[in-house]
Amino acid sequence: MNNAILNNDIQLFINKNIGVSVAQLALKKNPFPTVNWIDILNQIAAKSKAKDKLPTWFSSKNIIYPSKISVEQTSSEKTALYKSTLVSGEKLIDLTGGFGVDDFYFAKKIKNVFHCEMNKELSEIVQHNFEVLEAENIKCYFGDSFEILKNLNQQYDWIYIDPSRRNVEKGKVFRLKDCLPNIPELLNDYLSFTTNILIKTAPLLDISAGLSELKNVKNIHIVAVDNEVKELIWEIQKNYLDAITIKSINFNKEKTDIFDFTLNENQNPSKFNLPQKYLFEPNAAIMKSGGFDQVSHSFKINKLHSHSHLYTSNELIAFPGRSFEIIHVIDYNKKEMKQFLERKKANLTIRNFPGTVENIRQKWKIESGGNEYCFFTTNADNQKIVLICKKIE
Repeated sequence: MNNAILNNDIQLFINKNIGVSVAQLALKKNPFPTVNWIDILNQIAAKSKAKDKLPTWFSSKNIIYPSKISVEQTSSEKTALYKSTLVSGEKLIDLTGGFGVDDFYFAKKIKNVFHCEMNKELSEIVQHNFEVLEAENIKCYFGDSFEILKNLNQQYDWIYIDPSRRNVEKGKVFRLKDCLPNIPELLNDYLSFTTNILIKTAPLLDISAGLSELKNVKNIHIVAVDNEVKELIWEIQKNYLDAITIKSINFNKEKTDIFDFTLNENQNPSKFNLPQKYLFEPNAAIMKSGGFDQVSHSFKINKLHSHSHLYTSNELIAFPGRSFEIIHVIDYNKKEMKQFLERKKANLTIRNFPGTVENIRQKWKIESGGNEYCFFTTNADNQKIVLICKKIE
């Protein structure tokens, strides 16, 4: 850890250049020749990333940042705060500590938090930052977390793990056994030190794939911010064998949408109908959950098609997603498109419809923007249709 970065003049320079292109700055002469220019540039890049994601860190003096990638990969304060509501008790150990954002919030709910990190420099940076932030109930340990777990030889109320993918070349293939640590392989060992485990994974992980590798899963939390799924949280309880609850959460600036359901419950299938007065599009967290029949049943609304994942009703309801008033329903053919949409401006969405938004824009010369929202989809009679809608704010 380079403490020289905390020099007052260097800190002023960093703060003055927040948001400035690091590539452009790199071409300039280092105004502080006693300190590595790359280290200063890294602080500017990482702190710029933290501005909206980590406001507590950003607004605190003398915070030291790791690489920009570490800041990009860490939890946001918003999602860390949510995870802290899931835990309680005396002791929690984080086996993959990283930048420590989750632990900072766990420490507000847990009496003693243990932060484990394999990267020595990162461990030192995090320890320094916890002192700055006055998080006095967090202890930092450097080294292999499983060895630390065995050496401390304690029982914990919670173990927290945020595994990292070891082989990014596998593309979209994402299995927990391909991560570090290998949770499926070590799960029984972990459960000898605790009765509760919280696992954070990237949204790329398929829920059914995760369930095939894990056991004793009690709850799965799908956490989205501004309609973008940020993480999946797997809650494991020792010896738990009952039904699994899926909890979808979407944090918006105006409100927080929550929708829960029980996995594999005896659920009535969706009811279908042709477009009615209103259209409802589920948020990203619900789309990830796959609970489409449960949405239809819970809100008493009809699906347009089994694969469209759009819903309709003659009643306007409070819905966890976007709501629209349907102005026109047209068949997707040349005559109708020329009359209603060709050479106009509209916001386009594709749901269970051939082609892409780009293809349709080019074919019909539709500009982006405007107040009309058009859904290209398939109805219950398997006909290709376009719903021209007005968004309900």
